[in-house]
Amino acid sequence: MSQDDILQSAKSVLQGLDALKNEHGKILENISFSTEIISSTNKTEEKVDLLQKSMDMIDLGIDEAQVMMQLSNHLQNVEAEKQKLRTQVKRLCQENAWLRDELGSTQKKLHECEQTNACYSVELEHLKFLKDVKLFDIENDNSNRNLDSNNQQINGQDLVNDLFPLDDNEQDISSDNQQIYSKKFDSYNDLLILPTQNTNGSFISTTGYEIPARLKTLHNLVIQYASQGRYEVAVPLCRQALEDLERTSGHQHPDVATMLNILALVYRDQSNYNEAIVLLNDALSIREKTLGSDHPAVAATLNNLSVLYGKRNKFKEAEPLCKRALEIREKCLGLSHPDVAKQLNNLALLCQNQGKYEDVELYYKRAIDIYTKTLGSNDLNVDKTKNNLASAYLKQQKYKEAEQLYKDVLTSAYEKTLQSSMQNSSIGNYNSQSSWYKPVHVDTPAVTTTLRNLSLLYRKQNQHDVADRLDNCALRAGKEAEAIVQAFHIVKQTNSSF
Repeated sequence: MSQDDILQSAKSVLQGLDALKNEHGKILENISFSTEIISSTNKTEEKVDLLQKSMDMIDLGIDEAQVMMQLSNHLQNVEAEKQKLRTQVKRLCQENAWLRDELGSTQKKLHECEQTNACYSVELEHLKFLKDVKLFDIENDNSNRNLDSNNQQINGQDLVNDLFPLDDNEQDISSDNQQIYSKKFDSYNDLLILPTQNTNGSFISTTGYEIPARLKTLHNLVIQYASQGRYEVAVPLCRQALEDLERTSGHQHPDVATMLNILALVYRDQSNYNEAIVLLNDALSIREKTLGSDHPAVAATLNNLSVLYGKRNKFKEAEPLCKRALEIREKCLGLSHPDVAKQLNNLALLCQNQGKYEDVELYYKRAIDIYTKTLGSNDLNVDKTKNNLASAYLKQQKYKEAEQLYKDVLTSAYEKTLQSSMQNSSIGNYNSQSSWYKPVHVDTPAVTTTLRNLSLLYRKQNQHDVADRLDNCALRAGKEAEAIVQAFHIVKQTNSSF
């Protein structure tokens, strides 16, 4: 039976009990009235008691029926409350879904605002860059004449400057350091292409192309951001400048190639070699079409490409690019230009990584000869190249030849130290009475590397005392010029068994 059926039956029973109660009440009244007229008997009393009990039972039944009715009403109220709560839950779920949608929309708008803010920040940096360019152009107009006259008077000036600092790497005789050093290359910046002279004194044409001042300023800004690790600013700045150049000058323009080189070397600094190679190949194609296949800027881009291939250990692919760059520079600058010697150093290092030691020795010796003739025997590049050649000798276990080169480098540093000391003494920087000695700084990395490698060579000869003394001098060489003098005398007094 359902709840409604039970409720209906209870109502019917209640009505029946009420009617029965009324009937019994009337009978009881009649009997009571009759007992007042007729003398009471035992049977009459028994009937009265029975009727009274029946009345009590009827009252009890009525009470139970009423309880059931109240219980039914309570259940109906509970069910109504339950339906009300269900309605509220449904409404709350709908409100929750709406709030979630609103939250998602708000987060999306917040993300869009953050992107807009980032774009505004980049645009602000770009506007600052344009302001710097404007100030630079104003200053550049006032100094162009002086710069032109100074550029023509400088002898042996490099055709290309480094976009990023040169890898001045210290060499070490140990296999681990040699492996690390062999993967690093000298790279050239092709940003600044200046008129120059070859070894015969004749002027080298640059086909009328000159890097705009704004790109030079941009180059300085990119260097600053890259050195701070702020690539999120440097890369968009280069991209924006590249888009502006392509929109105003077209893609096939030398300025676009220069901008591609700058962006490529930023990617190189991030070790993003694949993207850098794509950009450099594009720059190479533009420069070959606009400037000619034998232009010095083409050689610079070829060299940068060879450096990137070398960093990826693709030495066979890098070698022909480096050779072509060498041929262009020999043709444009002459066979004895310092830039040719730099290219020879790069080519020698590529060959060294391929085990072509005969070519390595040939290239390094030629570079040393060029530096010595054009810059002098005391030039730092001479010592660096001798260190490179000595490293190649060490890999071939030609310890005697390597030792002699290291001694040459140490002797050169010793002579420079003495000359600097004499100059300081002549102007009063050295006072014999106060015994005050002014430190003289030479090419510390090259000298320190030379002393350490000499120390390891002497350890191979079981001359540990000499090796320890040279290690001590190597530690002090960067701060005390006297350490170089002491190391020179130590080596001079030591007999080699090689």
